[in-house]
Amino acid sequence: MTATTTAAAPAPATGRPAATGRTVLRLHRAALIVWLVVVAAAAGSLLWAYGPAATDAYANWRRQCPDDIDTCLWDTTINGYYRAVRLPELALSWLCLPVAAWAGAALTGREMENGTAKLAWTQSVSPARWLAGKLAVPAAVLTAGTTALVLVHRLTFETNPFPVYLHWSERETFVANGPVALALPLCALALGALTGLLLRRTLPALAVGTAVTWGVIHLAARVTPDLWPWKTATASLESEWPTTNGDVLFGDQGMLTASGARIPYPTCGDDFARCMADHHAVAFYADYHPASHFWPLQLVETGILLAVATAAVAIAFWLLRRRTA
Repeated sequence: MTATTTAAAPAPATGRPAATGRTVLRLHRAALIVWLVVVAAAAGSLLWAYGPAATDAYANWRRQCPDDIDTCLWDTTINGYYRAVRLPELALSWLCLPVAAWAGAALTGREMENGTAKLAWTQSVSPARWLAGKLAVPAAVLTAGTTALVLVHRLTFETNPFPVYLHWSERETFVANGPVALALPLCALALGALTGLLLRRTLPALAVGTAVTWGVIHLAARVTPDLWPWKTATASLESEWPTTNGDVLFGDQGMLTASGARIPYPTCGDDFARCMADHHAVAFYADYHPASHFWPLQLVETGILLAVATAAVAIAFWLLRRRTA
């Protein structure tokens, strides 16, 4: 009698779970390469502006204007310096929109639409861990690159030789100079990823995620100045404008009546004194934020953006847990 042997069935693999971090980097290496190129180009531009561009432009500027600086504030000799700083500022201010589009379309929306997310959940990666890896790895990469650019921008800003350029209150300069630049892409990443989970389709998630992100950052920029107390400067009717010290961010402006009430600028004809008397105006006023309010305003807007990002991440995990329960 011939003995028969039966091969033992292989034991199920119990190795460590899939490395979601490496998986995310591998799946989105094209986006990673683009991001590294953007960071390198922006940092190089800022360092060039900090070094040889500033030195040469300032020398040419003073050569053409040895006596009266005011006559050459907008001279073409410093346009190259200006572009070298301005382009990285624009990138830091509006980077959040392509981040939201990418997060909604490629990071979550496409995987939900193609079913690859469900496949990953059946291969020892829980839905919660899958989403955590999807968010944590891009967040770390975005934060590292943006932090480097903010530090280099601050270096350039603090050594700016031209008084006409790089005012702290200009929107792009304000963003690029502090933690708001870090919070913007993180908020965009969270909103885009949430949109992809909600819609589960690539193109709608791209469009809606970008639109929602634009709305959030626009609203945050508008409300932030009013969430920190304004200072107010006044001037008599004989003065042209309330005097403020240094570079400031102006807010509400108008006229004051004898009772202290604020009214908008009236439309006056040739008789200014009669017009002021008809409107009972006794002084000009202007609300403003001085340069000392830079950090409070930065922290307020950063807090708003991170609060929105935290809420979006919490909703994303709740939604994923509900759908996969």
